[in-house]
Amino acid sequence: MPGFSRASVILNYSMKKMDKCSFCGRDKKDVSILIAGMEGHICENCIEQAHAIIEEEFKKNKNFDLAGVELKKPKEIKEFLDQYVIGQDDAKKVLAVAVYNHYKRLNQHADDEGTEIEKSNIILVGPTGTGKTLLAKTIARMLHVPFTIVDATVLTEAGYVGEDIESLLTRLLQVADYNVVAAERGIVFIDEIDKIARKGDNPSITRDVSGEGVQQGLLKLLEGSIVNVPPQGGRKHPEQKMIPVDTKNILFICGGAFEGIDRKIGLRLNTKVVGYKASMENGQVDRNNLLQYVSPQDLRSFGLIPEIVGRLPVLTYLVPLEREALRRILTEPKNSIIKQYQKLFKMDGIKISFPEETLYLIVDKAIEFKLGARGLRAICETVIMDVMFEMPSGDHTEIVITPEFAMEKIDKLSAVRLQAG
Repeated sequence: MPGFSRASVILNYSMKKMDKCSFCGRDKKDVSILIAGMEGHICENCIEQAHAIIEEEFKKNKNFDLAGVELKKPKEIKEFLDQYVIGQDDAKKVLAVAVYNHYKRLNQHADDEGTEIEKSNIILVGPTGTGKTLLAKTIARMLHVPFTIVDATVLTEAGYVGEDIESLLTRLLQVADYNVVAAERGIVFIDEIDKIARKGDNPSITRDVSGEGVQQGLLKLLEGSIVNVPPQGGRKHPEQKMIPVDTKNILFICGGAFEGIDRKIGLRLNTKVVGYKASMENGQVDRNNLLQYVSPQDLRSFGLIPEIVGRLPVLTYLVPLEREALRRILTEPKNSIIKQYQKLFKMDGIKISFPEETLYLIVDKAIEFKLGARGLRAICETVIMDVMFEMPSGDHTEIVITPEFAMEKIDKLSAVRLQAG
């Protein structure tokens, strides 16, 4: 080349090469950022694309135990539940055995006898605030499998206002990051199952689309079948491709308060007694805890159809929590309410403490308002809301919530509610 030495040509060529992205070939002038490496460059567009690919790969390989759940024995499962849930020993035992048998069923090998273990779906009956949802959450945490909670009150038959039955599995798929294999070994907790009870035995010209209609739709999910699930929900995206999910290995746990079922239990027990001997046997019935005698027959009387009852073979109950159990709930579990508040205040360098008298006052108010364990958190929030607002901006490093202070806040809230009513 005239006017150029060989060395200058090589230098110009290498400088031109260094001004391009080594991945997409864009020039420096065509990108906003060009990051230099040892022997190449990369632009911001390629960085974003690489990040998206990495995230997608991580989603595919999310750490769910697909090869087989690390299964504990029933006693070990109950001991784990005891760390997070106070009381309800009978329900814990039933739940531990049912979960143990269910995951043994998943790990079973075919044998010559042809014996196949059936699913052990569970139904929990008990008043609000007794720990139904917490038990299911804790079981899922221990097993490390996809878990979702679905409210049965929003479900309706297909074509009506509300959510389709398949939305239960849509949420499970979302929790599993659309890993179908993981979702098919997951747990679904259907809350408020009592709210879809049949409205009555009398025939009606209108369809019971949120009651018996939902129960009929749930049958195929509970028993085990391949269901085409819309990955983003069924109605807003009708063009989406369906994902087939086999429900035969999904454990369904149903929970409900079944308000008034104790009266049906009492009626059933009374119908069995006639004469002097029978009245003596009836005297052994604990009238303060009729839920312990709950049977599938009572669920049918309440309004669940026989097919649903048959697909929920494991039935257990949760009793209303007594004063001492509620007091233990405040401080003893690993993630107890008081420990959570202490951690929140510790982040601001503040030590907060609750004397025993204050704790029992909170418990007594939860019992008075019939809120159960769920009400403990609401009452605690009422008591220390002003403290949480004021203290981070002040100079105090320690505060004690006295019974007088707590009572003042609770009375103030009650007065406001009375005026509003």
